[in-house]
Amino acid sequence: MRWRVIPLQTNNAYMNMALDEAICQFVASGESQPTIRFYTWTPSAVSIGYFQSLNDEVDVNVAKQLGVDIVRRRTGGGAVYHDTKGEITYSVIAPESMMPKGIRESYQLICGWIIESLKKIGIESEFKPINDIITNGKKISGNAQTRRNGVLLQHGTLLYDLDVRTMFTLLKVPKEKISDKMIQSVEERVTKVLNFGNFSMQDVYNAMLEGFTKDKEYSIGSLSSEELELSKKLSKERYKAEEWNYRR
Repeated sequence: MRWRVIPLQTNNAYMNMALDEAICQFVASGESQPTIRFYTWTPSAVSIGYFQSLNDEVDVNVAKQLGVDIVRRRTGGGAVYHDTKGEITYSVIAPESMMPKGIRESYQLICGWIIESLKKIGIESEFKPINDIITNGKKISGNAQTRRNGVLLQHGTLLYDLDVRTMFTLLKVPKEKISDKMIQSVEERVTKVLNFGNFSMQDVYNAMLEGFTKDKEYSIGSLSSEELELSKKLSKERYKAEEWNYRR
């Protein structure tokens, strides 16, 4: 089946999550092709997993002070800080019938496209079940997945840069733990593309575009007016709504 690829775009957190859901609905109804899209977050944001409590995970006052959005995802997993200049995020939305049935196998397939992308800029990496990609033993990409109405949604981040101190001030980590030692500990477990060379965000995006489309039939496309309309509605009525974000 032919893929639609939506080139790198920037949205706020609410629109990014609304777009994923809207595209899922149109792929489920057969009105939209399986879709790969790439995006960044402006302003920076924290996304929390579907099953998490916002108040337990995020320091809301600090987020307000720093102008950082907070949004609940439809996928599980932990809280993630999305720095506007620190990562490229992707979403893959396709009928389940196109993907392996097993959760681990489907993660491995899509994460393989990220591994392929990193290879394009000379970075060797490997899949670490169930949903991480590591290079030199350190995490460089985290991913999450959900399946609803016969459609698989997987989205994840490729770390381009990382501001650990800002991340810690936003996430609810006991303040006494935000020490140089703890920051060093994270930097020993997590890595970023910039550690491997002076690549631009455009370099990384070009590599991802190549890695994700390898051996696929695809065309560069755009969102339909119906998808955009539904996204705007979902952004306002669901993803910006306190009932959704504070539901747990």
